[in-house]
Parts: sequence; structure tokens; C-alpha cells
Amino acid sequence: MTDRIAAVKAYLLDLQDRICAALEAEDGRARFREDAWQRPGGGGGRTRVIENGAVIEKGGVNFSHVFGDALPPSASAHRPELAGRSFQALGVSLVIHPENPYVPTSHANVRFFSAEKEGEDAVWWFGGGFDLTPYYASEEDCIEWHRIARAACAPFGADVYPRYKEWCDRYFHLKHRGEPRGIGGLFFDDLNEWDFDTCFAFIRAVGDAYVEAYLPIVRRRKATPFGEREREFQSFRRGRYVEFNLVFDRGTLFGLQSGGRTESILMSLPPLVRWGYDWQPEPGTPEARLTDYFLKDRDWLGENA
Repeated sequence: MTDRIAAVKAYLLDLQDRICAALEAEDGRARFREDAWQRPGGGGGRTRVIENGAVIEKGGVNFSHVFGDALPPSASAHRPELAGRSFQALGVSLVIHPENPYVPTSHANVRFFSAEKEGEDAVWWFGGGFDLTPYYASEEDCIEWHRIARAACAPFGADVYPRYKEWCDRYFHLKHRGEPRGIGGLFFDDLNEWDFDTCFAFIRAVGDAYVEAYLPIVRRRKATPFGEREREFQSFRRGRYVEFNLVFDRGTLFGLQSGGRTESILMSLPPLVRWGYDWQPEPGTPEARLTDYFLKDRDWLGENA
């Protein structure tokens, strides 16, 4: 696995560089600061955080490569036969929280795992995807986001986008709220159904598609006027984001269970958030339209295929 891991690592480091450069250029004011770190149990990473920009209120684009003697419970929960194996885990994970409530929050992740045991072949798989969490959503943005997701999947089979779109809808769902976190995108895990080279090509296609999908939305919405009402609603909805990441997100659980760097793991949380007891938007308002219309597991490309 040594050569394969080296190739994945080289791609991920380059992906981090390219995404950071593109986001800095779009923001136009703030710059990422890098915090390189080492994990006592093995490995380390590069945390890059951007704050208080012209567009981005808080964001992070992180690379990590960690390894250890035994897979954490979150990594072996669905594959108990791998419990106790040593592991290597590499990935780039990012979350961008813009200041303007008309610009959606975005998340993307691509990762690689290898579970190893002396005398046996390594068991490897890829995972990742990207998803969008709007506050004041636009059909145009939702359709374009999913159109680019479908295009990234197309060379790998006509069934790939529908499967991973449905998986994303199922995964990014707040069970206790009975609602999706956002309008979805792609999510996949345990990917080794193709040969290594094809799987690796697929995660490159997904990783490279993120900027293509997100930046046009940022450009269209970043100059939209907003006030205290919109910011208050954004803060309430960001609370849902926090709930998902702390209760359900596998990446957060894996990072904490594997002894990862807490500041890097929790960089995905927004800078300002609020909860109100049984708070509900008024019917018929733009705020209510988010949950009434957009936060549904709908086929955004059904009429635009």
C-alpha cells in the first residue's frame, strides 16, 4: 500500500492548496493561516483556517494523515471484522461559513482508509462527497449544485449519482428534527467496488468538482443586501448544523475517538449560533420557505435532466 498511500497523499495536499487559493481569491480580503500539527499516536496534518473575510466569516480546509494500532469504534462500527487492525487514514475536509445569509454554507470531504493486519492483505476504501446548506435558498443554485455533482459522477456509471445523492440525503438527516441538514449533494463511504485506480479517479473527480460547484453560487449571492432579521435566522439554522456535527457526523466522531486534534476537528462549527425554545418561522415568510420547500429530499434534476 505504500505507493498508493503516497499517491493519495500527494493529491490531497495539492487539493488543499488549490481550494484554499480559490477561496482566498473569491473572498478578496482574508487569508488562510496554517497550523501544522502532530498526533501523539501517529501522524499529523495541516489545519488551515480563514476568518472575518469580506465573504467568509469562518472556514477551514484541513488535511490530515493519521495512523495507529487499532481502528476507532466509529471506523469499524459497520465492519466489525476489521476491529483491532492497524490503520492509516488520510483526508481533506472543509467547511465554509459565509457571513451573508444568502450565501450557503458548504462542506466537502474526500478520504482514504487502509486497515492492515500482519500476514493479510490490506483492506482499503475511499469515502467523501460534498453538500450544501442554504439559509435563503435559490432553485437556480440547488439545480446547478446537483448538476455538477451528477457530471462528476457520470464517467463512472449512470447509477452513481442517483445512489450517492440518495445516500447523502439519508446521511445528512437530523433524525431528532425530522429534517435534512441542507439540500444534499453526494455522499459515499466504503468505496472499493471498483479497482483502486478507478476509485482513486472517482474521489479526484469529486474533490475537483467542489470549487466548480460552489464558487458560482458565492459570486451570485455575496452582494445580496441583508440585515439583522436574516442574520438571526442564519444563527438559528446554524444551530441545526452544530447539532448534526456533534451528534451524528462520522468524521467528527472518528477524529475525537482517534485522539485527533480537537481544534482541527471542531473547526467545522460556525462562529455565531443560537437556539430558541420551540422557535419556528412565521408561516408564509422566506424563512418558512426554507423548510417548507427546499429542505425536502427532492430530485433537483428531475425536470432538467
